[in-house]
Amino acid sequence: MASFIIKPAHLRCVLRTGRLINELQTRIILCSDRSYATEGDNRVPKIYTKTGDKGFSSTFTGERRAKEDHIFEALGNTDELSSAVGLAREFCLDKGHTFIYQLDKIQCILQDVGSNIATPRSSARESHIKRTTFTAQPITDLETWIDNFTKELPPLTNFILPSGGKSSAALHFARTVCRRAERSVAPIVRSGEADPDVAKFLNRLSDYLFTVARYAAMQEGNEEKIYKRPK
Repeated sequence: MASFIIKPAHLRCVLRTGRLINELQTRIILCSDRSYATEGDNRVPKIYTKTGDKGFSSTFTGERRAKEDHIFEALGNTDELSSAVGLAREFCLDKGHTFIYQLDKIQCILQDVGSNIATPRSSARESHIKRTTFTAQPITDLETWIDNFTKELPPLTNFILPSGGKSSAALHFARTVCRRAERSVAPIVRSGEADPDVAKFLNRLSDYLFTVARYAAMQEGNEEKIYKRPK
């Protein structure tokens, strides 16, 4: 769950410039002893903590909950969504699509979504809320992207099945995962435990993924499969 707690704003720049990546690696090397070990101890920190072995995990607020709690269900679905977007991104990258930067930004925003979900308002302090507040700006960005793609696409007159090449099909798959993530987040938002804009973002993201899937198929010259009633 730790990956959802740390807001990734600094990583967005790191991902875009090799210079900053090198700087970050240097800082990790220089600070490793101070951060993870006592003086003279060069042990590498372990990835596992064993704190969840009994079926419980911690929210960002420090609250211990069962791993099947609706908070962790939503976090898992959001994490799966980011992985699905990442897989689609690789296919799109192979085809040289120009919207890769949008998928990169979406994956970063999904980390922010997870941070917000992992901070249930019933146990959050003001300092927690300040660090994990989710704003409406990403929703506006999605709507702008959707509108721009829609202007270039032919009108939608039939039901479209997931198809149109690997890039398009992978984006459609990410869309269905997004719908599941949205369903798991909805009750948390209704209960007041997460920001309403989190649910709005996921709702708009599924529309974006549908639209960009169609755009990818068009750009690659692949035919979309139209629904036809089986005879």
